[in-house]
Amino acid sequence: MLEYNLPRYLPSAEELPDSDETPVDNELQELIPGLLKAILLILWAERMDWFFGVDMGIYYHPDHPAIVPDGFLSLGVERFYDEELRPSYVLWDENVVPILTLEVVSQNYRKEYSTKLDDYAAMGVLYYVIYSSRRRRKPRLEVHKLINGKYQLQDGNPVWLPEIGLGIGCERGNYCGVTREWMYWYNQQGQRYPTPAEQIKEVEQRAQLAEQRAQQLAEQLKALGVNPDNLS
Repeated sequence: MLEYNLPRYLPSAEELPDSDETPVDNELQELIPGLLKAILLILWAERMDWFFGVDMGIYYHPDHPAIVPDGFLSLGVERFYDEELRPSYVLWDENVVPILTLEVVSQNYRKEYSTKLDDYAAMGVLYYVIYSSRRRRKPRLEVHKLINGKYQLQDGNPVWLPEIGLGIGCERGNYCGVTREWMYWYNQQGQRYPTPAEQIKEVEQRAQLAEQRAQQLAEQLKALGVNPDNLS
């Protein structure tokens, strides 16, 4: 439960801007969190207790500007309000702090390691994930966990997140026709969950295999003098 010293009368999400209106300076800032959300939409298709925002404002006080991560995940909230969907994420309406925020570092430094780190810690975000594809000597993926009010860097790739029930990591793959390093969700054994395109391809391959087996069975029946069309 949130414990803020807030004014008595508070604006609703519909009365607040949905982002800071700052354009992204790198397409990856949209594509990387978009892929993570797309995988969740399939992986958690039956769950209605989560929300993944992409470039959406998080309001923690009506007199302060929104914090706008590239992506964030909240658990224990309504997945949809109504057909209009969420214009922004307002903490005094949701009463749930995001459990994970994601920042994709581009050529323009946006205080991911200073101001935003402090803001997310003060807000109580459990996991703060930073991805920087331009790094050469340090790990490109950093997963920070809030422990006793301070973020501590977690080891590994992927990193298991027990409070979420997923791992997060990065590896080379193909998304939107681009082969490069992407971020993905993983199971506890470190196996990557497939993208929507990969799932479609897998279903198509299974259908083709089933059709081939049916044709082989029909040919075997014909060789035995049995007309498969007469079988009911």
